[in-house]
Amino acid sequence: MPEVLVRPKLRSPCLVDRLATAPLTPLPSDHLPLITAHVRAIMARSSSLNRPSGKRHNRLLLLIAIYKLLHALLFIAIGIGANRLLHKDLADEIDLFARHLRFNPESRLVTFILDKASLVHDPLLRRIGFFAFCYAAVTLAEGIGLYLEKAWGEFLTLAITASFLPWELFEIYRHVSWIRIGLFAINVLVFIYLLDLVLVRARHRAKALIK
Repeated sequence: MPEVLVRPKLRSPCLVDRLATAPLTPLPSDHLPLITAHVRAIMARSSSLNRPSGKRHNRLLLLIAIYKLLHALLFIAIGIGANRLLHKDLADEIDLFARHLRFNPESRLVTFILDKASLVHDPLLRRIGFFAFCYAAVTLAEGIGLYLEKAWGEFLTLAITASFLPWELFEIYRHVSWIRIGLFAINVLVFIYLLDLVLVRARHRAKALIK
């Protein structure tokens, strides 16, 4: 069988071939600074995206978060204690606890606590335990939100702190004590700082939207 020779078809010059054979024309000297600036901006943007976030915690937010977490632990302990005292003679438990700490059972403090303990019953202990666990859960959420520096944690802490300030002020008016004054002052400072932080971030967002 005779061998058939096929002549290859000539391709039309494509864009790559044209670019390869085209003469290079130098750019104007006034364009070089603009191109260099664009390249530097792109490199800076890409490096900022690839850079690992080494953001440090806001120390004041971290301090407030620890304060809230300690509050949560305190109220968890109150809730557990209230549930453990169910169906028990509270007066006997207080007397046993006072003897264990070597307090005088006839002292004024122990007598005052025993008088107040006579008003406590199981339904009241259940309510104390329920509200203690609820408040501990809310305070724990505040602490976690502030530790993670989330906006919802800041707003939640602002709302709860603001709602308790009038009640704390009323308690100070009814009976002045250094503990109540100290707690009120701490909560006022927390409220002022978080309010300022939220307002500053809102201004930054508004400026970013305008730009």
